[in-house]
This record gives sequence, structure tokens and C-alpha cells, in this order.
Amino acid sequence: MRPIRRSSALRERAVSGTSEGPTPAADLIGPAVTESNALPSPGTGGPPYWSAFSAAPLAMAVVDRDGMVAGANSTFAELLGRPAQELTGTAAADLVDLASDTRTWHTYREVLRGRQAELLCTRRLKHPEGHFLWARVTVAPLPGDESGGVLLSVTDISAHRELQARVRHLQMHDPVTRLPNRTLFFERLTAALEVESYDESGTTGRIGLCYLDLDGFKAINDTLGNRVGDKLLAAVAERLTHCAEQAGYARSSPPLVARLGGDEFALLVEDSTGTEQLADLAESLLETLREPFDLSGRRLSVSASIGVVERHAAGTTPTALMQAADTTLYWAKADGKDRWTLFDPERNAHLITRQALAATLRAAIDRGEFALEYQPLVGMEDGRLRGVEALVRWNHPQFGVLAPNRFIGLAEEDGSIVPLGRWVLATACRQARAWQMAHPDEPPIFVSVNVAVRQVWDSDLVSDVARILEETELAPHLLQLELTESAVMGSSGRPLQDLQSLSDMGVRIAIDDFGTGYSNLAYLSRLPVSVLKLDGSFVRGFQYESENSAAVPPNPADEVVVEAMIQLAHRLGLTVTAECVETMAQASRLRRIGCDTGQGWLYSRPVSPDRISELMGARV
Repeated sequence: MRPIRRSSALRERAVSGTSEGPTPAADLIGPAVTESNALPSPGTGGPPYWSAFSAAPLAMAVVDRDGMVAGANSTFAELLGRPAQELTGTAAADLVDLASDTRTWHTYREVLRGRQAELLCTRRLKHPEGHFLWARVTVAPLPGDESGGVLLSVTDISAHRELQARVRHLQMHDPVTRLPNRTLFFERLTAALEVESYDESGTTGRIGLCYLDLDGFKAINDTLGNRVGDKLLAAVAERLTHCAEQAGYARSSPPLVARLGGDEFALLVEDSTGTEQLADLAESLLETLREPFDLSGRRLSVSASIGVVERHAAGTTPTALMQAADTTLYWAKADGKDRWTLFDPERNAHLITRQALAATLRAAIDRGEFALEYQPLVGMEDGRLRGVEALVRWNHPQFGVLAPNRFIGLAEEDGSIVPLGRWVLATACRQARAWQMAHPDEPPIFVSVNVAVRQVWDSDLVSDVARILEETELAPHLLQLELTESAVMGSSGRPLQDLQSLSDMGVRIAIDDFGTGYSNLAYLSRLPVSVLKLDGSFVRGFQYESENSAAVPPNPADEVVVEAMIQLAHRLGLTVTAECVETMAQASRLRRIGCDTGQGWLYSRPVSPDRISELMGARV
């Protein structure tokens, strides 16, 4: 036996021991406890190591192979709040709650049987005085003990756990509003979407989310300062929390309110009952935020936009749910703010398609996925083909043939309208020249090409047109460029100079959709324009068929307005084309009031170049 040196080692290990792991039993108590040297009670003498064992600041007890306490030191007794004498002969598992879960209990039994080297676990123990403490429990075999005894040590880690809890709370909560932050929100959301959390009986298996953004908060924050902005955020958080508590008063728990950053908040509704519940919550949130805020004598008003998502939890991921909420919040903002909007799968599918088109638009131009169709422009007096309008189509490999309204707006946004417009212009001019060469005995027809304002600003349109006309050998008067009324009427500086240069070159300039934009007739006389294309909304008012007695008569004012515009155009030396001509009645009325050309399904839908060749020289 080595009592003195072992006692010193015992004190060193006891003082420096932590909850991170057990102190080896052999270093603490020397030879194993057997029936012949069983631990005596304090004060009765015994092996030399017993005094060190009894005085050690680490709570320890020796447990026999049956799991009964053979002896415990005073620190162990004080920690558990029981006299040391009462501990001997008590089941150790009951003292430190080792049988509360199957895994721990199994490991403990394996250590007692010598089949496992160690058990290390954390337990929440109730003290006889009523309070709880967190304890790190270690069970390790006693080397050389033929009877199979083990050493049980317990460390009070309550202070450490409390510190961990405080640190976690700081990490998981927003310092301004004291609400759960983004990290804690996603932790709760992830847990709510786990199968175990919604696959229990009595639950709806659904989840809801209100994603909220304050309208105009940046202006308040920028003008009044961050301090006022933080006070406003804290006040908003208080109202949101109150709404959540009212919404959850009849439920087991209210919705989780979290600040995700900036002026963005989220309310998570677990086990939701449907969209009606989320709609009611969103409406109450808007209502409570509309009330002015009184911040230290300063009265502020703020509104919010809310994206609402409600769906089955099965098959949903946190990322998918937040993407849907973010998209819906954007819709609420775009629709006018101070409102809530419910997620619409069809609208979202359209948005996704739009994004997919935008991502592949430029590459599609390089791959040659675009083609042109041509719609006839017919003389109202004789019904003969005068020209055609070139209309671009996108032969998309995934979505099929797409009309211009599906992608022209995207092309204008990202600038790809410039190379696309240049291709359309060159292709249309080349085709017009081909028709002229193929039908030398027929009067040549002109081709009309739509031009976006961005083409004028972002490219040298005059040079492009001049080069293409030279390359295709098409006469300038056989090319017509169409611009919208708002674009032409608002032109100044370079756009107006370019239009004048093109007109001087001999190219025809047409105002498309005339009558729906600025309608600045005085300004019209100073523009280099040769053609007005009346918007289809005027022509639709001419649909009355005299032989159809059940039809509603047209509004006489429509015909008066159109006739006045045609007369004005003729006085200015302009020709007039009517769009969307669909019936013979419309055509006859337009012809009677002097319209020059017509375009619409009455004559032909947009068709291939070969079909235009067939129409040349014939009465359409």
C-alpha cells in the first residue's frame, strides 16, 4: 500500500477535477475495496487513504457489483443533501437517476459487469430542499477489485449550465427587441418540420408563416437616427408579441415571434389549422401596426407588408418555406404595401418561368432559337397587301413557342433587346428583299419592325439601320420602324435626333398603339413620324354587326374619336393603320371614315414567309 503518495495525488486530482471526465479510481483510493477492507464510517479508523477520500472536494462513492453504495465521502452526502450513513446500502442508480433512460441504464449495468470501461452522463437531480441541480456523473471500474466494485463520482455543474444558458440566450435573441433571432427561428422551424414533430396523433400536420417587413422604416431610420429606429423596432416587437399571444390563447403555445434582421419579422404557427387562421393573424398584425407609435413624445406611423404561407409540413423544407414567404412578401410590396398576400403556386410558377427565361435569353440569341412571323398590313380601299409587321417568336426547348409578350420585357430589362433587336431588323430586311426579288412584277411590300427605346439609347441605331439596308440592298422606304406612343412623344435629345436621321434616310417612322399614351397632338406635328397605328381598343368599339339584331349597338363617340384622329393625321401628312381588325363591320366603318390600312385576324394571323409570298398580288 502507498498511502502518503496516493493521498497527495488524490488532493491534486480532486482540486483540479472538472466535469469533463472522471478521475481514475486507482489514483484516488489505492487498492480495491474488498470484503476484508471495506470502507469504514468516518472517525472509525481504516486504511490510510480513507482520510483523503473522506476529505476530497470531489463527491465520490464506491459501488459494489450489485449497484449498492459501499461507502461515500462527505462531499457526496452534502451534494445530495443526505447523511453519509444513510447512503451506504442504497442503490446508486436511484441516487443519481441512472435508470431514467434505457441507454444510460444499459451502459451503467455494463460497467458494473466489467464489460464497459466507463459511463459519463449529465443528470438533473432534485435536492431534498426542493431545488434542482445539474450534475456530471462518472462511473468507472476499480482496477484489481475482484468483487467488481466501481467508483461513482459526481460534479455539480449547475453554475456552468446556467452560464451556458445565458450565453445561448444572448446568441439566440436579438439585443434590440429581445425576440428570438434568425438562428433560433430556423432552429425552431427545422424542428417543427421534422417528421417526429407532426406525425403524432391529434396534430394537423400543417405549418404556417407570416413574413413581415415594415413599410418606410428605412426613411424613419435615416432621418431620425438609429436610436429612434431601434425604439420603433422594440415597440413593433411588443405589439407583434401581444398579437401572437392573443392568437394563441386557446392553443398550447402562441406563434413564435422572431426578428430575422433589419425591419423583418416572422411569426411561425406550428400545427396550423389552415389559411383562414393565418389570414386572421395577418389581418390582426396589420391592424395593430396601423396605430401610431408614441416614442418619447414623438408620434410615428408605420405600416407593414406581410407574406403568408400555409401548407402541409410533410415534404416542406425550411428553405422552401422561406423562399415562398419571401416571394409572397415581395408580391405584397409590389401590390401596394400595407397589406398581406397569400402564397399563390400558379403565380409563383409564372415567376419561376420568368426567371428561367431571363437566365437563358442571351444564350438563346447565340443559339439561334428565335424566328420571325409576319402579319399582313392591308389597304382598306382595295384589300391588297401593302406591307407586313415582323413579329419575333422564341422556339424555347422547354416551354415551346413563346410570343413576344413573354420575353420582350425581360430583354429590355437586361439589355439583351439590343442584340435581339439587331437580329430581328437584319432578318426582316433580308426577307423583305427576298420577297421583292421573288416577285419582280408585283409592287414591293414594306416590312415594319418594332424598336424599343433602349435600342436607341444603348446602341447606334442609325448606323445599324444604314449598315443592314446596305447589306440587304433593301430600299429605305421599304423599312418601317415602330415605336410606342409614350416612347416617341417623350423623346428628346439623342432619341429625337436618331429618329430625325432615320427619317431623313427615307425610313418610315410609325407610332404604335396611338391614343393610349401622351396624346400630345401639338408635339406630334414636330416629330419625324409618317404613320399612326391606332390602338386596338378603339377598333374593338366597332364590332356591331347590323344584321345581328341581338348585338349591342356601338358607342357613337368611338367612331367620332377615331374619325377625328384620322382626319388630323391626314392633315399632318400621315397615314393611319388600324390594329386588331377582326370583323367585316369594323373594316367597312374604318374604310368609310378614311383609314388607310388595316391589320388583324380578319385578314390574317401572323404567318410564315412562304404564306406571305402566296398573298402577294392577291386580294386579302
